[in-house]
Amino acid sequence: MPKSDIAAFAGWAPIVTWFATGAAGWLALADALRGAEDAARVVIAVAAGVLWLAVAVAVLVPSTVSLTVLRWTAGLVPAIGVASLVAEAEPGWAVILITVGVVHASVSASAAVGRAYAQASAYGDEQRFPLRLPATFIVALWLAWCAGVLAAALLLAHGRWGYGAAVAVVIAAATALVLPRAHRLATRWLVVVPAGLVVHDPVVLSETLMVTQANLQSIGLALADTEAADLTGPSGGHAIEVTVREMVTALLPPTRQQPTGRAMHVQAFLVAPSRPGMALAAATAPR
Repeated sequence: MPKSDIAAFAGWAPIVTWFATGAAGWLALADALRGAEDAARVVIAVAAGVLWLAVAVAVLVPSTVSLTVLRWTAGLVPAIGVASLVAEAEPGWAVILITVGVVHASVSASAAVGRAYAQASAYGDEQRFPLRLPATFIVALWLAWCAGVLAAALLLAHGRWGYGAAVAVVIAAATALVLPRAHRLATRWLVVVPAGLVVHDPVVLSETLMVTQANLQSIGLALADTEAADLTGPSGGHAIEVTVREMVTALLPPTRQQPTGRAMHVQAFLVAPSRPGMALAAATAPR
């Protein structure tokens, strides 16, 4: 697919799918809550409306913060569809919501959308290429958060105000604690700049790693038996190996065993952009 088509997809697909979830979600929720108390319907409708508007702003104004909001909430939509089926909503609307929700979650998690939203916050001539996420960790967080949100909503819908409020408070506190840390995953990039390459990864590194163009010896797909330092996270998929002429220092964040962090002097290192081919093309282009 040409780059222009990919950019268009990344710009419009999240908007289209999110507005589609709004229409399907409103109908499915209204049907699922028809037997709930009036107060419960109002609380859930207001909460759902605020959430939908927050994500609508995110898809209309792309940025790294928007990417975090978009991806963090994406798994909730199909879960709401399943909950609507459990609550005996009209199966047609619930199935449509699940289908649209799965499509929206897939679009949100795509490499094209990640690249477009990261680049939307870029400065000057820099080209940002998001690094691949640890999928297992993200899915586990998604499932736990979605389960908590749905549990609170179902308890409130059935008039269990005490239990529902308690679960909602726990989920709100957990969200406030975890979301800033999850946002760091949206700020992991390999950055191509006129002066060279930058690895901006606040999860793996405690400081940004810079390789000047003069010090860059080679860059390409890593071989399976490479001995380069692994700065991927680790994450799966193809990694890029960067080799330098003179050693650079990679500063690793503090751990319990090493409270002050650790400095690694490396001749070669690995990173894993979500779009390795595009990152390599940008990194090897004359500049």
